[in-house]
Amino acid sequence: MDDAFAAPADAPWQRLPTALAWYRRLVTGAACLAVGGGGVLLLLLWGQPLLAGVWAGLLLVTAVVLWFLAGRFQRSWGYAEASAELYLTYGVLVRQLVVVPYGRMQVVDVTADLLEQALGIATVRVRTAASTADTRVVGLPLADAVQLRDRLAARSESFSTGL
Repeated sequence: MDDAFAAPADAPWQRLPTALAWYRRLVTGAACLAVGGGGVLLLLLWGQPLLAGVWAGLLLVTAVVLWFLAGRFQRSWGYAEASAELYLTYGVLVRQLVVVPYGRMQVVDVTADLLEQALGIATVRVRTAASTADTRVVGLPLADAVQLRDRLAARSESFSTGL
């Protein structure tokens, strides 16, 4: 199975920093807190303290599972810049390997929401001629994201297929 998701021969996998795991943990933790707190409050207002306790327990178990899955998620991401393509692998339950030829890249941009900015990370998004083939490299340190964007943009121009 590992051979199907192996890095290309001319480029090793570049793995993402742990800030991506912390990003996922903060987002899922906030969602669990909002859903859990709202559910407990409603159940208490409806006079169901036992169900409120069960609901809180379920959300706590969910938060713990998502905490550990965030680390697995972060470790599953990797990218490699081969001679003619960008390789991207990710996935915990369903592993994926995406190969994007440099010549098919149309737009390469860097984005960062407020939480990503606070953690010092960004996402590099690559758009191709086929809208279903858009891909992204998440959780890169901002300086690395800018450098990756510049390298991919330069390679996409040199490999342009004339679309």
